Amino acid sequence: MHLSDSLRDSLKKPMGLLIKDSEVTKEAILQIMPKDVFLITVGDATTEKMIKFGLDPLLQIVDSLEKRNKRSLPLGKVRTTLECINPAAEITNESISIIKKAFHADVPVRIIVKGEEDLLVLPVAIHAPKNSVIMYGQPNEGLVIVKVTEEIRNKATKIMNSMS
Repeated sequence: MHLSDSLRDSLKKPMGLLIKDSEVTKEAILQIMPKDVFLITVGDATTEKMIKFGLDPLLQIVDSLEKRNKRSLPLGKVRTTLECINPAAEITNESISIIKKAFHADVPVRIIVKGEEDLLVLPVAIHAPKNSVIMYGQPNEGLVIVKVTEEIRNKATKIMNSMS
C-alpha cells in the first residue's frame, strides 16, 4: 500500500495528543497515560526516550534512523526481536503480518524495520490490544500520545483503505 500525496497532508496532523518537545517529561507523560497500559513506541528516538524515563515499551518499532540519519538501536530490554521490510511511504503486507505476530510474542518485542517505520502507526492502531497507548514523534514538534480507541481504529482503517 502506497501513501498518496493527498493522504500525506492529512497524516501531518497528530492522531492523538501532541506534547511539545520542550515539555516532554516523565511526569507529563504519567499524567496523561493511564496505568497498566500496553505501551507501544514507533520510532528510535521515542523508544529511547521512554526507556530512559523507565517506561519500558512492550512493543518497540524502530528502523535505526532518526530524521533519515543512521543511528544505533535504542538500548533496553527485549525478549523477542522481529524484522520486516517496509519502504518509505508504504505499508507492506509483511509489516502488517509481523505487527500481528508481535502482539502474540513474549514481551518486550522489538520490530526492526528495514526501510521506514513511520506509517506503521496505522496497522499498530488497528491491531493493538485493548488498553494500548501508542507513542510516536511528530518531526520538529514533539511527542504524540494515542490512546487506542474504536475511533482511532476506525480512523486508521479508513486511512489504510484509502492507500493504493
